Amino acid sequence: MNLPAPSTQEDIAPILDVLTFGEREVEGRLVDASNLALLGRLTLGDISTQVIYKPIEGERPLWDFPSGTLAQREAAAFVLSAVGGWNLVPPTVLREGPLGRGSVQLWVDTSEEGTQSLVDVVALSDLEPGWLPVFEAQLTDGTAVVVAHADRPELAATAVFDVVINNADRKGSHLVLDGSGSLWGFDHGVSCHEEPKLRTVLWGWAGEPLPESELTRLDGLAGWLASPSSPVSQTIEGLLSPAEIEALARRVSGLLRTARFPAPSGRHPAVPWPPL
Repeated sequence: MNLPAPSTQEDIAPILDVLTFGEREVEGRLVDASNLALLGRLTLGDISTQVIYKPIEGERPLWDFPSGTLAQREAAAFVLSAVGGWNLVPPTVLREGPLGRGSVQLWVDTSEEGTQSLVDVVALSDLEPGWLPVFEAQLTDGTAVVVAHADRPELAATAVFDVVINNADRKGSHLVLDGSGSLWGFDHGVSCHEEPKLRTVLWGWAGEPLPESELTRLDGLAGWLASPSSPVSQTIEGLLSPAEIEALARRVSGLLRTARFPAPSGRHPAVPWPPL
């Protein structure tokens, strides 16, 4: 039986114990992943749960990200998600595994509703109220379609989080709902770069004011990052470079200064491909 995804901050600590100290067993491979991703199981005492293990040795080299750093970025995304109160990224740690050091993330059982209730491609004429268009396209048969996402508060919070971590690959398939309806996001290995690289399908709020709840989160995170001796700063220092940490702090302060969702800059692709 898998551990349930945490619903409160208090639920995270025991899960991190299992992820950090549990005995490891590899059960299979996720063949659709662009980098080596293994389905495994960790057991600590009478607790056993499935996890995703991404060894650094299995990372495919990228031209624009330093080699061997994707696992650290996965762990950094979890830290920022938890400390900032977004609670979007499942508990993730760096640890040794059968194929060497890598990220280990709690497996989340998803609902049958899938991602289509969050992000979808629909005919332009079928775009329903409560959905925000991102961009229009045309199918091979000439049908006009639109990539759109739901206008949901937790998705808006995800859009803010993606700006904070400079997420270069927010596809619709990286967002899921668990059995209780909570939103979770995956695959944050290409994030936290010092250069602007935001690519996301969640542009529906571009230019809109940030909710007060997001400003509160950002203000709290800014305070942690401003103190080099804070637990957050010291943890992040072990995962990201000094330049990346400085850029992270600038993104947070920039959001607080404008108090608005950013719009695409036009200087680089704004949407990942494929978007779903």
